[in-house]
Amino acid sequence: QVQLVESGGGLVQAGGSLRLSCAASGRTFSTYPLGWFRQAPGKEREFVAVIDGYGSTTYYADSVKGRFTISRDNAKNTMYLQMNSLKPEDTAVYYCAADPSGSYRQWDAYGYWGQGTQVTVSS
Repeated sequence: QVQLVESGGGLVQAGGSLRLSCAASGRTFSTYPLGWFRQAPGKEREFVAVIDGYGSTTYYADSVKGRFTISRDNAKNTMYLQMNSLKPEDTAVYYCAADPSGSYRQWDAYGYWGQGTQVTVSS
């Protein structure tokens, strides 16, 4: 079992930055990949980024590549999403997810989810 809790969301102006955190508990933290997804009102949940258990391999959605950085600190059982150059279209609830059993880009491959944190980017 894995428990996930996100934090760090908020309201920011376009061009600004935020850092999201995802604190995990339960299974040994370094043994599973972690991902970030987001869901805007009326839209499907979409993949943002994923990182492997060791923090050595990352993948990003094209829409955030070059602006967002995913990382993890296995000593602190915490994953991060540094979001720079934010745009209004980044507005969504952001979720962290753990331990995909299929394609890491598919939300239904993940068995564990946090409660989400709201990110709102004003123009």
